Amino acid sequence: MDIFEELTAQADQVEVTNLQNEATTVEFEANKLKASRVEQTSGMAVRLVKDGRLGFTASSDMRQPERLVENALQSARFGDPVSLVFPAPRPPEDVQSYDRRIAELSVSSLVEIGFDILEVIHAVEPQALVNLALQRNTQHFALQNQAGAKIDFQRSPFSISAEITRIEGDDVLMLFDMMGVTQWEDDYLDFARRLADKLEKARILVPIHSGKMPVIFSPAGGLVLGVPLMEGVNGKNVYTGVSPLIGKIDTQIFDEKITVVDDGTLDGRFGSSPYDDEGVPHQRTTIIEQGVLKNFLYDLKTAAQAGVQSTGNGTRGLFTPPRPEPTNLLFAAGNIPISEMIASVKDGLLIEDVLGIGQGNVISGAFSNPISLAFKIEDGKLVGRVKNATIADNIYDLLKNVTAVSQERQWVYQSLCMPYIMLPEMNVIAQE
Repeated sequence: MDIFEELTAQADQVEVTNLQNEATTVEFEANKLKASRVEQTSGMAVRLVKDGRLGFTASSDMRQPERLVENALQSARFGDPVSLVFPAPRPPEDVQSYDRRIAELSVSSLVEIGFDILEVIHAVEPQALVNLALQRNTQHFALQNQAGAKIDFQRSPFSISAEITRIEGDDVLMLFDMMGVTQWEDDYLDFARRLADKLEKARILVPIHSGKMPVIFSPAGGLVLGVPLMEGVNGKNVYTGVSPLIGKIDTQIFDEKITVVDDGTLDGRFGSSPYDDEGVPHQRTTIIEQGVLKNFLYDLKTAAQAGVQSTGNGTRGLFTPPRPEPTNLLFAAGNIPISEMIASVKDGLLIEDVLGIGQGNVISGAFSNPISLAFKIEDGKLVGRVKNATIADNIYDLLKNVTAVSQERQWVYQSLCMPYIMLPEMNVIAQE
């Protein structure tokens, strides 16, 4: 049975997607090689519109195609009423998101990379306990719809996550970061060197007082600002009425130093590919321009519900329908070196990591997080690490007044590119 032809004859619109993935994973726990595995998954996902309602089904077992057809048609009977239109063929940008050097990485190669990372970290902190997860994927995506779109491309996501714990008496320091690419980077150890540098700087402990003070967020620390914004511009949250940014397009919501774009067309980046997971070409979408809200991020369904066009941000798994998500989120660089930013602070903090990101009422922009790693700034110099402190505020208040944004930017947490962001003051709560 040709599932596409069978469904096309019975439904108003049809989309058939084939997904294949091979993942090779190597894990280290407490500095020791723990496990390695190779997993292959494949299957078909179907969406259709029949009588104005959206249906979805998926299966990894293609021995009974007639059952997949039946399930798809049945799901549409009770699906969301939506005026969704699957896209006609559109040429994408020339996006490089597959690299044979990644696709051919073996288990032994990943193990070697893992030991190289351990060597970099232990050269600085021999007693550190390091957990690593290294994974290389080869993904094949194929999509066909009744509008004539036929899409077929490969991706090669490669990622490393590192969790480091250093225990000295009653002092416990924990660090975490992730890197991800789809094209091989020879200097993959830069990721490890950044973590090692943080460990080295964190050896000296200094006290801190509670109160309002200037704060600089590092690229990694800036995730506490980025996560609420991602939720606020998500088309689903806008449509369901929970985003605090509803009705604020073309409104100045942040300081003019803040510009944010979503860009799935960057060669080699973790969130890049020619198309999103609905056959819409990836694009560069300006979200915030000099502090002014310009766009939300939509997939086909939320775009149809909002009466706008998809921004090419449809993301799916085999068994989960598409949803809007960022691809690569980039905060624009500023014009001041981080060294000058630090030198300008008489008494403040450089925040590198916080705990519990994403917990609490993130959608409102509010956060309250214990600090995992931060450095006290006195008279323009980093004097040591602080502990037992918490930061709490709301990004929609904080980012209305930004002192400076750095020239330097870093890719952190796989698909977030951040500069250092300096705020004139925020509330810091210390256990004194």
